[in-house]
Amino acid sequence: MRRWTRRKFLRQGGLACTGLLGAPLFAKTDRPQPPRDTRAARPRTLDALKLASFVDPLPFPVLQKPQGRRSSAALGAADAPYYAVHVRAIEGKLHRDLPPSRLWGYGATPAPVLFEARSGEGVLIDWINELPPEHILKLTPPRPGLEHAPPTRLSTHMHGARVPSVSDGYPDNWYGPGKHRLCYYPNPQEAMALWCHDHAIGVSLFNIFAGLMGWYLIRDDVEQGLNLPSGKYELPMLIYDRSFTPEGQLYYPNPPDEGSWSQEFFGDAMVVNGKVRPYHDVEPRKYRLRIANTANSRFFSLSFSNGQSFHVIGSDQGLLGAPVEMKRLVLAPSERADIIVDFSGARGENLVLASDELELMQFRVGKYPVTDSSSLPKSMRTIQRIPESLAMRTRVMTLNEFDYDDGMAMVMLLNRKRWSDPVTEQVKLNSVEIWSLANLTQDTHPIHLHMVRFQVLDRRNFSVDDYLANNTLPLRYTGAALPPVAHEMGWKDVVQCPPGTVTRIIVPFKGYAGRYVWHCHILEHQANDMMRPYDVLS
Repeated sequence: MRRWTRRKFLRQGGLACTGLLGAPLFAKTDRPQPPRDTRAARPRTLDALKLASFVDPLPFPVLQKPQGRRSSAALGAADAPYYAVHVRAIEGKLHRDLPPSRLWGYGATPAPVLFEARSGEGVLIDWINELPPEHILKLTPPRPGLEHAPPTRLSTHMHGARVPSVSDGYPDNWYGPGKHRLCYYPNPQEAMALWCHDHAIGVSLFNIFAGLMGWYLIRDDVEQGLNLPSGKYELPMLIYDRSFTPEGQLYYPNPPDEGSWSQEFFGDAMVVNGKVRPYHDVEPRKYRLRIANTANSRFFSLSFSNGQSFHVIGSDQGLLGAPVEMKRLVLAPSERADIIVDFSGARGENLVLASDELELMQFRVGKYPVTDSSSLPKSMRTIQRIPESLAMRTRVMTLNEFDYDDGMAMVMLLNRKRWSDPVTEQVKLNSVEIWSLANLTQDTHPIHLHMVRFQVLDRRNFSVDDYLANNTLPLRYTGAALPPVAHEMGWKDVVQCPPGTVTRIIVPFKGYAGRYVWHCHILEHQANDMMRPYDVLS
């Protein structure tokens, strides 16, 4: 028997981190949480907070070079740059005082790989599975139908890319060791920062945790004409958290240790580009930081230790219309931010980029003035807001959780449907829809739609208790609609949906017909069925 619930707000104690509107991001504190010790035989974890801070230099992403050019008639690719990516087991030191950790990588080191492409110029990437037969982490029991699937299966997703469904990394389109998947990315998009990660059903949570993540930057003439900081003054940074065993190996508190699935993961080691709390020497001038939150569950509340402001110039799907000055920026899992930081007022200082009290990395600013010819433009790109009158349909989509009365684990669902249930969302290619995401839970969920970009319309509180009592529409609103905050006024592919709130997005389904995915990007929630397919019909 199922029982719909609302979890206690502070189910583990501590203070809740707050997000865009002051709503709780999680029922748990944003402080590092040690894995719950529910079994005497559970492995002890390393206290990563005791590792020395800022002893390793920040690694730069490793730029990938194409191995010639190829065509694929099946994928519609003609004479495109071709990349062969050998997905392998690797080893690397994530901190000076740790031994080499066993990892998985798209490249040869813990530093993320980096692909660069031009808008409108497609590329072919061959994702080659050369992983061993056994996973480096303990996996959850296999989902029904996957009992004999290889545990080291892959399905690579280019997050934020507008691609044909055959190249989107659909979770069920996995393949095992010794196999490969050629994907075509046409890049019919403006300049923006995407990131690649695994999406294979049942194991993507563990594959990403093991290290399968990388950068994919699209460039265009508009961006190039803005005179933004570039070259060594542009820093792509993947930020995430991890835990380690005393031997320095990755530790994930999986269900065999927990007794039930992990509702979220919070590690005590803050990692940037494959190093725990690194440092970077900077000149006293403007830098462009391309930041992606690639953590399993953690929301990062970013600020600098000296309190200085920075300018957000872009979000998930590219440049904003104009810079937004901020001192604190909350990034949900898989959100990206493009920011300009001017270090000229901090000559000779050491600044820490932190998430509340958690240190992420240190910037060591040079003492002497330098020439800086880069710009912080007053305007960057014209972004037309989509009129609601263009929407041919409005859908109310619920974000749910429920417990089983027989003691089985709680599950997280979209529209009360599991991944394996028949498709319920069918949209028309080139149509516009409004999706009203009604959050019935007490967590903030970052909701991601594959293939499309969208705009945030507004957020509005509603009575969750009334809805749960009747399970019928219409919703009873309890407050006025609030517009998106300034840095959300561009194009997005992930949106933060606070608890007890309807978050409305307007979505042009422009791109390709086929089957795609929408889901919560908290990986533990996604793995526990907060993920659904949707069809784009031609």
